[in-house]
Amino acid sequence: MTTTRTTVDDLPGHHRRAMTGASPTARTAAGIVAAVRDDPAARLALATRFYDSNRAIRPYRRAELAFMRWQIRRGVLNPPEAAPGGSPWWRAVNESLLRDALEAQYRLREEDLSTPSVEVGRWMTFLRNPAPRTWYRAHNSSIVAGYLAHRDLADRELPVERFFMDVTLLRILYTDCLLSDPGLALGRFAAAGPWLADPRNPATGAFLSLRTILPARYPLDDIEPADVLKAENYLGHLVDYGVILPRARSLYEHAAHDLDQPALLDLIHDGHPAYAWPPQDKNVWVSHRSRRTRQTLERLVH
Repeated sequence: MTTTRTTVDDLPGHHRRAMTGASPTARTAAGIVAAVRDDPAARLALATRFYDSNRAIRPYRRAELAFMRWQIRRGVLNPPEAAPGGSPWWRAVNESLLRDALEAQYRLREEDLSTPSVEVGRWMTFLRNPAPRTWYRAHNSSIVAGYLAHRDLADRELPVERFFMDVTLLRILYTDCLLSDPGLALGRFAAAGPWLADPRNPATGAFLSLRTILPARYPLDDIEPADVLKAENYLGHLVDYGVILPRARSLYEHAAHDLDQPALLDLIHDGHPAYAWPPQDKNVWVSHRSRRTRQTLERLVH
């Protein structure tokens, strides 16, 4: 593997500035990730090698790699010059995740005692103590930080893509809550939460991938959010609108406290996700499908 030939000087301006004053291990990790930036298969291979490097963490690769495969199928990780080109936003958030995890691995390997970022520190905790809880704190810290750092890139996307950025974040926060606060996530069925959320469980990756509702292509220049929601499978729609959305505000508050990211509270408005979707357009968060069943489900898990 020749990825280490890429140096921080080869990074785009904003990445290079972020590396100013960084430790040697941080710079090494940034260079390795930069080297696979325009090769989706190599990104996936890098993530796979990270998890395969340690037998104790290998089972935790299921959810993350399933999501990356879905991204690759859609084409959002394609290089800009491809036909079609990938999404600057999806590429940047994925790159942040890869870089944080890899830096944590290098810091432990090289016994780097300099102070890491919060996100890298949580990946180091996971590597020292692999468990569903430590994995979620590491993974979601990187994802949320990526969301916050690249909000300007989200504004360039088509409406349906911006909508599903919010759906993805909401599902990620809910899935973590199944483990970190199952009572909030599932009410009287809280005992099932940790099993449902376990990142080693194949069902977790399928739930996070959105493959049941979002077409596997990019860009979605001929589709509106309403069109996609009509095609969402029955069970997924019930969970999204009958279980998750009624808890949205509480989920963001819980995650903001748990991840020490108060800026998450700026991404929800009147109980509706508002990271990339305009808060005044609330129609997408209101469903008229299976109303009685949804209401029954909402009462059951209250």
